[in-house]
Formats: sequence, structure tokens, C-alpha cells
Amino acid sequence: MVIKNNIRELRKQKNLSQKGLSESLNVSRQTVISIENGKYDPSLKLSMRIAQFFDRKVEDIFVLEE
Repeated sequence: MVIKNNIRELRKQKNLSQKGLSESLNVSRQTVISIENGKYDPSLKLSMRIAQFFDRKVEDIFVLEE
């Protein structure tokens, strides 16, 4: 199973750089890059912070695919 996300699209809609998003979430830019590329699945806590930042539900950002 793979967790896909649409963070890159949401970030671009807000005209926000990876660095800007990482600073808002208090994570490294590399963490944002890894999440966007599907190489790192964020913790539940970080997933919730991301959803809150974008004013979306977690399940609207992260999708479990088989």
C-alpha cells in the first residue's frame, strides 16, 4: 500500500515555496520534499498539522492506495 498526497498542489495554490511551508510547519525543507515525493510518510501529528495549515481534512490530503 502507498500513501499519496496532494501537498505540492495545495502549496502551489497558496503560492508558497517548500521552504515557506517547512518554516510554517517547523520541519526541514527536506522533510517537505520527501513527503511531496512520497518518500516519507509523515507522522499522524505532522499530518494533522499539515491538514490544519491547509484548512482541509487529513483524508482530503492523504490517500491510501493499494
